[in-house]
Amino acid sequence: MNYIAHVKQDKAGNWIEHSLEEHLTCVGKLAVEAAARFSASDWARLAGRWHDLGKYNAEFQSYIRGASGYEAHLEDEFSKGRVDHSTAGAIFAVNKLGLPGKILAYLIAGHHAGLPDWEKDEAPGSSLRERLQRTELLDKTLAQSVPDNLLECTEPEVKIPGGPSGFALWVRMLFSCLVDADFLDTERFMDEDKAKQRGKYPTVSDLQSRFNEHMVKLGQSALDTHVNRLRADILRQCRESASRQPGFFSLTVPTGGGKTLSGMAFALDHAIQHNKRRVIHVIPYTSIIEQTADIFCSIFGDAVIEHHSSLDPDKESVRSRLASENWDAPIIVTTSVQFFESLFAARTSRCRKLHNLVDSVVVLDEAQLLPPAFLQPILDSLNLLVEHYGVTVVLSTATQPALNTRKDSFGRTILRGLENVQEIIEQPDVLYSKLERVRVTLPVDFNSSSNWQDITNEIKQHETVLAIVNTRRHARELHALLPEGAIHLSAQMCGQHRSRVIAEIKEKLGEGEPVRVVSTQLVEAGVDLDFPVVFRALSGLDSIAQAAGRCNREGRLKQGEVVVFVPPEPPPPGDMRRAAAKTVSVLASNGDAPLARDNFTKYFRLFYDDTDLDKKNIVKRLMPDSQELGVQFRTAARHFKLIDNAGENVLVRYYSVVDSEAGEQGRAVDALLDALRHAGPSRDLMRKLQRFSVNASQQHFQQLRENGEIEEIHPGIWAQVEGSSVYDSVLGLMQTSGWSAEEMVI
Repeated sequence: MNYIAHVKQDKAGNWIEHSLEEHLTCVGKLAVEAAARFSASDWARLAGRWHDLGKYNAEFQSYIRGASGYEAHLEDEFSKGRVDHSTAGAIFAVNKLGLPGKILAYLIAGHHAGLPDWEKDEAPGSSLRERLQRTELLDKTLAQSVPDNLLECTEPEVKIPGGPSGFALWVRMLFSCLVDADFLDTERFMDEDKAKQRGKYPTVSDLQSRFNEHMVKLGQSALDTHVNRLRADILRQCRESASRQPGFFSLTVPTGGGKTLSGMAFALDHAIQHNKRRVIHVIPYTSIIEQTADIFCSIFGDAVIEHHSSLDPDKESVRSRLASENWDAPIIVTTSVQFFESLFAARTSRCRKLHNLVDSVVVLDEAQLLPPAFLQPILDSLNLLVEHYGVTVVLSTATQPALNTRKDSFGRTILRGLENVQEIIEQPDVLYSKLERVRVTLPVDFNSSSNWQDITNEIKQHETVLAIVNTRRHARELHALLPEGAIHLSAQMCGQHRSRVIAEIKEKLGEGEPVRVVSTQLVEAGVDLDFPVVFRALSGLDSIAQAAGRCNREGRLKQGEVVVFVPPEPPPPGDMRRAAAKTVSVLASNGDAPLARDNFTKYFRLFYDDTDLDKKNIVKRLMPDSQELGVQFRTAARHFKLIDNAGENVLVRYYSVVDSEAGEQGRAVDALLDALRHAGPSRDLMRKLQRFSVNASQQHFQQLRENGEIEEIHPGIWAQVEGSSVYDSVLGLMQTSGWSAEEMVI
């Protein structure tokens, strides 16, 4: 028998076989190339050779011939359903190597369905322990003529980077090497044209040349202002610091100081001097990722890959879609959700790119927004990446969080933090003093709140002003009181809507037109808005500082005005309310200089000390059992969700007046929804519709269903009914009652 891994028909209708032995050998070689970067080649080779060992099973060979139509007479065999082909190799690894073989068993058993749990827990699917008991699958496999060269092995050295605490990340890195190699070799056989479009990117040196050229032009066109001179000096310091030894760096620059481009300058120069392969720029919110990606794309062209849920598919190319699968491009722009959830993922699609983090420069933009409930496992993973996988991490923010290791008075560790973080800026305090562009006015009494009407009256005294509040409901209540023409921003507006509104605000500001804006905190992290006056509801000190960054950003005024007010209601319970309380504690003793850098250190220490930094027990779930190497990969991944997406996505019918006036298809969303209704979902279609998606809380979702405002146009996919007015062209997805805790989000 010719044992086959895959089979296809060419354009002439001829059948072509993909030899199973060839597939296993090639996957082993590709996995070795990837794993060599972190000295795990021996493990990767065996994983590659044994991952599809179960395909030698005669039942699987009948299945693949029948399922593909290659041998029509095997149709009865096909009707029996799929044949488990991944468990046999896992059992073989354990039989061959004993306890170390379980490492390979995780990889092999999970190479399609994802890394399994060792013990049966809450995650769906069989546990690895259960699957290893199905010895009949290996017996059926070895009853066939399996080549001896595939079964022979030398036991790899068990040297886990980081010891037991590094075991789970190391396994996921190996898993990444295996599944990417499996995808690539399969693609090379099944779709040669697609495979040929991979790679072929410019080198990091080429990108540095493009960047240098861009910065020279930018410098020549920049006005000789105080702010621009400071930005030039920040850039100089970043470039000079790039020669330092790899590790952790902090880039502490006030908002408006040019962190984005200066951080990229450091990353590129550092990558060249220390042989790093790519730069990964991580951004907290999808609402600002497009702005940063557009900047980089204007410099580097298609060497930049955006990978996030709200990507406009019109910006995608075939090559960019391929690169987003495994991050093999030289510059990646992604979200915190995509980056960190991938580090703790179990699914093959999420894990596939992990090995391409090795030898990279990772810039964590707005590092103060690292989620507190997952801070400990995140810091543990960053420490492992830096120490064992050649990663340099840059913490870029105006408000550096207190991430150093701390112990309590009894010597117990409160936080396993980051040590030996090198500050790029020579004298941050001096820089902050030079870039001070606002005066912050605090409430006379933090315990006395103002009503919305009084707050509105203060805001109305300014023709151009930004007001930032803590919840979506507050944004609507305040907006309703402002004069006609005020602009509203929140995550109740779909991505397409928000992008249009932010562009409109920038245009008005640029032309000097009056504009009043009410927004949730989605504008705080990196959105380039420059208002003369900003009002901010009492919140975390870092949020107040970020709000101040939208005020007098370009330093055109002698001093901008930031007003902190106490809203009628406190922030929602949880992190936001505790953050506001810690702010009051800090400012009570140093309110004269509320944005002084020392205040942020005090604030974050108080906040972290009062927070469960591993709320979902991720660290414990990923610590291997010493007797059986038991790890709950799948359950940990289910719990590691940076956004507790308890709601439901609703596709809305947002019609852009701007599109209509431009003669474009203003009702394009209707055509997309019709295509979904009649043809079902496809990758490209759903990515386009993502731009018209709003997440509604479960309570809001049920309200919309009961009112007949939404319909299920495909199983599990809900959309606004045609003719419904539930989506407002100003406020977004409407809600008249039943506001719940979920409405606290941006």
